[in-house]
Amino acid sequence: MGEFKLKTEVAGRVCALPLVVGASVKKGDDVAVVEAMKMEIPVTSPVDGKVRAILVAVDEMVAEGQALIVLDA
Repeated sequence: MGEFKLKTEVAGRVCALPLVVGASVKKGDDVAVVEAMKMEIPVTSPVDGKVRAILVAVDEMVAEGQALIVLDA
């Protein structure tokens, strides 16, 4: 197993994090939602894995390319 960081493609505000540490994630699952310019953009996992760490909180501002979640993949 390796570490995989899920990053956002847009800058904005984290408006949803429907996961907890230890949760299983499948490829294609939405793992976070970032609001940018009044649009909600889902962050989708490109791999199967288990959540090792959540690096941000709901309502936190994030930059484009910032890591949000770390998976054991």
